[in-house]
Amino acid sequence: MDYLMPGAIAFIMLGIGINLKFKDFTRVFLKPKAILTGLASQLFALPLLAFALVYFWPLEPIYKAGIILIASAPGGTASNLVTHMLKGRVALSVSLTSFNSFAILFTIPLYVSLALEIFLGAENTHISIGLTDTFKEILFTVVLPVVAGIGLNQYGPSEYLEKVKPALRILLPATLLGVFALALFVEDDGQPTAFLENLNLLIPLVLLNAITMFFGLYVSRYMGIKHDGAYTIAVEMGLQNSALAIFIASSVLNSSEMALVAVIYSSFTFFSTWFIAWLMKHYLSPAKKTPRECNSRGVF
Repeated sequence: MDYLMPGAIAFIMLGIGINLKFKDFTRVFLKPKAILTGLASQLFALPLLAFALVYFWPLEPIYKAGIILIASAPGGTASNLVTHMLKGRVALSVSLTSFNSFAILFTIPLYVSLALEIFLGAENTHISIGLTDTFKEILFTVVLPVVAGIGLNQYGPSEYLEKVKPALRILLPATLLGVFALALFVEDDGQPTAFLENLNLLIPLVLLNAITMFFGLYVSRYMGIKHDGAYTIAVEMGLQNSALAIFIASSVLNSSEMALVAVIYSSFTFFSTWFIAWLMKHYLSPAKKTPRECNSRGVF
């Protein structure tokens, strides 16, 4: 697992990069409104929405803290792949994932410590994520594979790559699903008993997934971001770095209950996020409205 999962993620990011060009990233940084909106939504609004949801929800306190942990770890490879599958702004998605991976060095300790104090009364809980290890992980599993894929797309044999791209549309999701399945059974020692006994956690987790996605879509639209950028940010809101949340829960906090929350969340959000974002793309576009409706809402 120590090498298989990072290798699989690097392969997925290589495949995503093959469908990009370097010029795709110029839009992200020359017009930074989308990336700033996405970062603010993920790093501030997402945890606050999670706190509001679980504060009044009838759950054991340790599970409430587990949901806050999930909300404190935005981004991840799955969001890049879903955006790629939906033909969203992949360069924006990859950029958000990279920036979030460093921001969570500070947000996870802040929000999780606050959750533990509010829900469990735990004080002086020390949570640390190594800057060097995080930098290496992002460099070798996200940045370098994407750059290599872009380089192949721009300078490699175009005839061969055009034949490879259709196969990647099937191979990349299959690889990610394999990673999810492996993580599920490894974390539960091959026995999904605890998973099946705690399916009551699905309701607040599904609500968290859907509420945050719609928040991301409509905040982005309010900020004047085009539809492809808006549903890309919605995807980023809906998919979290579950692998990191599982690691922190099990290895740093020694809490199998909090790890279980992350496992359950990762088991369905790839599918639910893709489906909700697909509906957003096709049925919630401002272009679907009549000219009179668009004028009344200030779209034109």
